[in-house]
Amino acid sequence: MDKNSDPVYGRTVVEFVAAANEFCKYSEHSSELKGDEMLKILQRILPFLYLKASLLPALEPVFEDGNEKFITEADWFRIHDSFRHTFGTADDFLELADEKFNETEGAVPSSLSENMADIYQDMKDFLLLYQTGTKEVMNDAIWECKMNFENIWGQKLVNSLRAIHKFIYSGEEICRAEINDKENDEKRDTSEWFISRRQKEFRGDDE
Repeated sequence: MDKNSDPVYGRTVVEFVAAANEFCKYSEHSSELKGDEMLKILQRILPFLYLKASLLPALEPVFEDGNEKFITEADWFRIHDSFRHTFGTADDFLELADEKFNETEGAVPSSLSENMADIYQDMKDFLLLYQTGTKEVMNDAIWECKMNFENIWGQKLVNSLRAIHKFIYSGEEICRAEINDKENDEKRDTSEWFISRRQKEFRGDDE
């Protein structure tokens, strides 16, 4: 297939790559910005990221094994803590559209920093896979990212944007949060991170 007509190299994918790269760039430098500045940046980037993800081509995976992961637990916590410090008092919000909502009688407490770190994890892994230049790897990176967008992080993005919109126009002042280093000692089992877990579900793995 000609490269110009191959969906792996298509315009919609290239534009999504640009959007994901922009999101990751600001995520990695969120500590350098004030809370209100970061919220306004995300107010513009997140809808663009959502739009471009919705236009990704529907592909079938080439490899049976899961895609290689680059973002470590330490990376996740670094991004999470950076966002949490920047968002401060704007970080926590009540989640009304979470899948857990059906199991509870009320709204579920959620966190912008956790949602952004989760989205960053998927975006960064996607970018590093796509940048390998190997068509099969790039194909599976697109497939997985689209799958996760439709079933996981797309909803996290929409929910976060609602909270961001509400806070920006509330007129409330953001106070930065102090990070408790003890919280960083709480280790997560990476096999149960939402991306890995959902990937197994969709592939039908028994592990």
